[in-house]
Amino acid sequence: MVRKPPRRSLPDSLLTIDMESIVGRLAKNRVIEMDSVIIVMHERPELNAPILIEGLPGVGNVGKLAAEHLVEQVKATKFADIFSKHFPPQVLLDDDGVIRLVNNELHYYRGEGNRPDIIIMTGDYQGMTPDGQYELSHHAIETAKDLGVSRIYTLGGYGVGKMVEKPRVLGAVTDIELAEEMTKHGVIFSKGEPGSGIVGASGLMLGLGKIAGIDAVCLMGETSGYFVDPKGAEAVLKVLMSLLNIEIDLTALTDKAEQIDLIASKLKEAEVAEPPKREDLGYIG
Repeated sequence: MVRKPPRRSLPDSLLTIDMESIVGRLAKNRVIEMDSVIIVMHERPELNAPILIEGLPGVGNVGKLAAEHLVEQVKATKFADIFSKHFPPQVLLDDDGVIRLVNNELHYYRGEGNRPDIIIMTGDYQGMTPDGQYELSHHAIETAKDLGVSRIYTLGGYGVGKMVEKPRVLGAVTDIELAEEMTKHGVIFSKGEPGSGIVGASGLMLGLGKIAGIDAVCLMGETSGYFVDPKGAEAVLKVLMSLLNIEIDLTALTDKAEQIDLIASKLKEAEVAEPPKREDLGYIG
């Protein structure tokens, strides 16, 4: 059970740059030297011991799919953009041809009754280099501390190299007591899995969160790793629903999973198709 300290506001000491400041510097100096990480705060939400959920692109895009679906289902409000030179040098276009700079985003949801307040981190990319991964994760943890985050859940995929009918959700934790708690919600702790550790934000935010004194858990949905995997994301969300005492509609993910299964089935059929017949040259010699 996560204790809820009194509500607290994000202090002014958080090193962020608002959009007016950026525009003002551009207008005044015409040239601006970009900081490594820029957090643009559109709002400073007052939250009660919120839980931070990270879901960035990764293996099977399991974490990204799960986090984005959660944002949509609980109608979370975006309150911050994160820009960084550690992301690819790229803009994305909408259907009207209007661009936006690639970024990560923070959204909040105020829980009702015994549901916790939640912050959800989504985004287009993770850092492209080890230095970028560390710096972006460090800023995420510092922001979490200033927002009074009481626990962190990072979401990711665990690639097994084959199609999975019923994905397990494996866990990693910062404290053995958390493992006992997660087991009650269906999370599996299997010796030697994942054998190579956890790479990227899902792992770093656990490690840096532990240093910062924040309990943290990584939830990894099994996935082949070959496709974007809504089935793995669905498995992770079912665990989150149990942990957070929330109900969300998973129909969209289920439909996507069926489409992926159909594609995989056709690919498998193509692989085992009868090879072309060779011309019989047995009469020679």
